[in-house]
Amino acid sequence: MCTVTFIPLQGKVLLTSNRDEKGVRKKAVAPVIQMVGQTKLLFPQDAQAGGTWIGVAETGTVMVLLNGGFIKHEPAAAYRKSRGLIFLDILSQTNTLNAYRKINLLGIEPFTLIIWEGGHLYECRWSGEEKYIREVDPTKPHIWSSVTLYTQEMIQKREDWFNVWLKQYPYPESKDILSFHLFGGHEDPENGIRMNRNNEMLTVSVTNIICDDRSATMFYKDIIHQEQHQLSLSFVQQQPVS
Repeated sequence: MCTVTFIPLQGKVLLTSNRDEKGVRKKAVAPVIQMVGQTKLLFPQDAQAGGTWIGVAETGTVMVLLNGGFIKHEPAAAYRKSRGLIFLDILSQTNTLNAYRKINLLGIEPFTLIIWEGGHLYECRWSGEEKYIREVDPTKPHIWSSVTLYTQEMIQKREDWFNVWLKQYPYPESKDILSFHLFGGHEDPENGIRMNRNNEMLTVSVTNIICDDRSATMFYKDIIHQEQHQLSLSFVQQQPVS
């Protein structure tokens, strides 16, 4: 939810997300496969609001949510709908990017979506007033950090950690990127990839998705409750992988 990495490999991609949350938030539900609208989705579920922050659709689309748009914002007293439910509304559509373009986001808290769809990688930001879409080079690794938790200086430092790690692991496997998400920047626990700010705000889980043109496998690690889950979803139509 608050740190996302994308790594292209030969014939597949790795998308990994750290969920940073308040320590008092309810335990999330482990990944399940369920129908949302007319589409089968694989995702862990937020027990509080019912949405999610990362998921895969049977169409072959993978999507990840980060809190915040471009800058840190002051949360409103109330919002029309949770970002996690908006996430499911978008991911359950056949064309996710078009769904993002069309959906009404007025009254929704700012967020960023990372979308892997049809061999293309998109960064979609909602500022609270306007939507922005940027196509990102899918042949290169990328890292994103939530603007609600990290300053621009820290976001750059985390990118530096990622680039150093990539030199050590030019052809990583799932276990390698999971290790980075658990231990990267460990010398700075408040801003590390796995962060902890006095147990009030901390990384509660890590989710890794390995995806090719036929299926996706999700590995979910609940750090707080020391649980691990793995589940796969086959695609109903093939999508090219760059």
